[in-house]
Amino acid sequence: MLNSILIVEDQRDLAELAALHLADIATQVQICGDGQQALKRAQASPPDLVILDLGLPGLDGLEVCRRLRASPRYVPILMLTARGSDSDRVLGLELGADDYLVKPFNVMELVARAKAIVRRMEALAPGRAPADAAPIRAGGLVVDPTSRTAAVDGRPLSLTAKEFDLLLHFARHPGRVYTRAQLLDAVWGGAHDGYAHTVNSHINRLRSKLEADASNPKYLLTVWGVGYRFTDSP
Repeated sequence: MLNSILIVEDQRDLAELAALHLADIATQVQICGDGQQALKRAQASPPDLVILDLGLPGLDGLEVCRRLRASPRYVPILMLTARGSDSDRVLGLELGADDYLVKPFNVMELVARAKAIVRRMEALAPGRAPADAAPIRAGGLVVDPTSRTAAVDGRPLSLTAKEFDLLLHFARHPGRVYTRAQLLDAVWGGAHDGYAHTVNSHINRLRSKLEADASNPKYLLTVWGVGYRFTDSP
């Protein structure tokens, strides 16, 4: 059970419907239809989860996401986006959103995605560190699950939350081949139509930060016709 969820959505009827169902997993669900006000609330009393519409009037959702990620306390963010706004979705993920949902959506899927994000965050909480929380080393790459940091050849990598989750998942399973659907299920909490592009874009961005030559990767390898794998002999 979460302490609080903040819904930032200017469509009041949609926000109230979402709040009604999210009340099953949170003690308090607040609604805010304005980006500036949402930032003030989140900074004054950080919620356990933010449901953030990108199409807000005034201060838009992308800027709200950017400012939340600049705050010292990490707050999970689930974006709500309109159909056809691929560039906004990609930018939102790059800014650090944990997941997204395209409107119109089934409110039960919203609840399921919120639960999946919270489960992942709880698993990574310092007081509940898993047995395999020791740093993972592969050649010049070091991935630290506890501090959620990664470096290659001593160079720190600037990764979004989801890029780190993806890299950590690969590093924990060297040599294993994953399809896009399997990666979606393991890292995003479920495979959904239209999400294959999300995996591809994250792999490409991760390679650009991780590999010395992204066109000739040595860590994240493509298995043609199947998916991807993390090298077992870096």
